[in-house]
Amino acid sequence: MTRFALTVEFDGRPYMGWQRQAHGPSVQQHIEEALGRIVGAPPVVHCAGRTDAGVHALAMRAHVDLDSAITPFRLMEALNAHLRPEPIAIIGCEAVADDWHARFSCLARSYDYRILNRRAPLTFEQGLIWRVPQRLDSDRMHEAAQQLVGRHDFTTFRSAQCQADSPVRTLDRLDVIRTGERISVLARARSFLHHQVRSMVGCLVMVGAGSWSVSDLKAALDARDRAALGHNAPPDGLYFVAAFYPGEPSR
Repeated sequence: MTRFALTVEFDGRPYMGWQRQAHGPSVQQHIEEALGRIVGAPPVVHCAGRTDAGVHALAMRAHVDLDSAITPFRLMEALNAHLRPEPIAIIGCEAVADDWHARFSCLARSYDYRILNRRAPLTFEQGLIWRVPQRLDSDRMHEAAQQLVGRHDFTTFRSAQCQADSPVRTLDRLDVIRTGERISVLARARSFLHHQVRSMVGCLVMVGAGSWSVSDLKAALDARDRAALGHNAPPDGLYFVAAFYPGEPSR
């Protein structure tokens, strides 16, 4: 039995998210079905972090155990062949130690939320970015974002359906960076609550638009109440960027 680590890129628009769902297609389902066509019975694939419907990934990490003599390169090639024409690509594959786990060995996860701050409608990037027509003050957004960095009770920014045992998380980074009309909100933490990144971004956009102040954001955090949330950003602009593991170089 060999454990293979996969690096997966996908466009989340056609899917109900990473995890298998009874009511629609998922990324996990398509990868497991492709593996089943390669090795026989479909094995279970474990990932670094589940994503919501419509959320994308540039480098999701996952692993699968296979009782097969296939090499990592051949597995990657075969998976990509069987995944066509789905917008899912295996961009990396390697054999790892039996105790390496895509979820439990992960030290941190990072996301990039992408905003296009312009009045003109979307053309090529429909579903791939959040268009905000009102001019946003990205410097003020970054200032407000620093109120959320550190260890806090993030109940306000947590989905009512979140299954985590505790709302307390340590946010290592939350940076707002503007390049022309494009704004990126970069978040990094060991783990995130359900909808946490989207909820934080939605409130930061309210700060950038002037409907909230920096102190309003801090008050929402301190309220520890979902009812204090200002806005939940849509899934379109959210990308899982990277997962970090012991012994691997930082990306």
